[in-house]
Amino acid sequence: QVQLVESGGGLAQPGGSLRLSCAASGSIFTINAMGWYRQAPDKQRELVATITSGDTTRYADSVKGRFTISRDNAKNTVYLQMNSLKPEDTAVYYCDAYLRDMNSRQLRHYWGQGTQVTVSS
Repeated sequence: QVQLVESGGGLAQPGGSLRLSCAASGSIFTINAMGWYRQAPDKQRELVATITSGDTTRYADSVKGRFTISRDNAKNTVYLQMNSLKPEDTAVYYCDAYLRDMNSRQLRHYWGQGTQVTVSS
């Protein structure tokens, strides 16, 4: 019943910025971790950034220093601020989350549908 709704993707110029948002909604749950992955054409899906319930963050080397992941607990939303964008950042970006159902206590993994980010002049 949980769904992850992504927004903020689009077209940006090299050196520009975009902010992606992912809101988790539906069943009653607690957040174990949320994050972002991306997949470019003919490439494997790769981790971009993650953030845990304890606010521990993790970044891919390719984006460290340029991207920032953050979370708004009240809104069950994770953000990815992308600065100094490069053409190599062009990919479909997927939100993911590990959520624990408060009734069943089960930990489950969810994926968003993905949002396209294109960096081009």
